[in-house]
Amino acid sequence: MPFTRISLLAGKSPEYLASVSDSLDRALVECFEVPEKDRFVAIHQHQPGELIFDRTYRGGPRSRDYIFFHITTGRERSPETKARFYRRLAECLADAPGVRPQDVMVTIVNSTFEDWSFASGISAAAPAGGGDQ
Repeated sequence: MPFTRISLLAGKSPEYLASVSDSLDRALVECFEVPEKDRFVAIHQHQPGELIFDRTYRGGPRSRDYIFFHITTGRERSPETKARFYRRLAECLADAPGVRPQDVMVTIVNSTFEDWSFASGISAAAPAGGGDQ
């Protein structure tokens, strides 16, 4: 169950933001071994001066349409799976809402089930039914 924080400059429409989220979801399902309906995203729109990024470091040139995806996931994926996902995400975003691949940056952070509680204050690592006791 990945959780993604998406950071971009403020001013995008709700439709644009929905399209970004839909493109992310499509890439996760198609290439990152994530089941459908496993969607958890927080979108952060930053005012000028609150999202600082180098326009050319290891890519670019980046524009003001730069988007940063910080994905926290509960299990490790192979380098090949990650590479497929990165490519597919850039393709999906180019299709809709029209983000240039140079403006897409991704980082993936792995954690264990002990680091998650999906609801009710119960560790995701607890045995099934562990919250009923």
